[in-house]
Amino acid sequence: MNDNDRPDLVIYGSPVSPFVRKVAGVAIEKDVPFEIEEVNVFNPPQWFRDISPMKRIPVLRDRSVAEEGPEGTIADSSAICAMIEAKHPEPALYPADPHARGRAIWIEEYADTALAPAGGLGIFRPIFFAVSKGEEPDVERARATWAEQMPPVFDYLESALGGRDFFAGDALSIADISVTTILMQIALVAHVPLDIWPALAAHYEAMQKRPSIAGPYAQADRAIRKALPERFDLT
Repeated sequence: MNDNDRPDLVIYGSPVSPFVRKVAGVAIEKDVPFEIEEVNVFNPPQWFRDISPMKRIPVLRDRSVAEEGPEGTIADSSAICAMIEAKHPEPALYPADPHARGRAIWIEEYADTALAPAGGLGIFRPIFFAVSKGEEPDVERARATWAEQMPPVFDYLESALGGRDFFAGDALSIADISVTTILMQIALVAHVPLDIWPALAAHYEAMQKRPSIAGPYAQADRAIRKALPERFDLT
């Protein structure tokens, strides 16, 4: 590939990150070319530290702004997705209606600050981080998280859907992508039975079929299965 064929957008991170997959999902829904450049967030190179003040992934580079250095980069998945929406407004993933737009941004924030810590810190990490270091997975901690921390989060998401197909307005939005990519982070290491939450279960099933969700997830799943062949039952 020569320089003229390279996409403007580069996502620094790893497909295993739900926040990287969120950004990738937005780009795919908008048919915007991008590439992912993997970065080891546990021991990032200095150039990455320079563009990610909190040393977190993802960071986006827009090559049309700058090819290197901090210029042309944006850290944080929510900021990145808002930038992609502004640069590529169609199809819209942030509703035009003011209330629906605010609701979409709120659900995205809830996914990032409630669903992600419970599912990521409480389930994904105790299982996969241990396995990747050659240690026994802390399945008991993951089961306790599933039993105690996840139900209130699922209760809220069930009520937020209210039986509708989407979380905000009558079309796919950043809210739907955010919730699903983080739910699927749990699915990388454990089964995710949602029978008690039928609206959320239907939403989750429908979202998994979208190429914007399925493609990035398949990349992550291939990486996880190398170290963890089978998912755990947390019930």
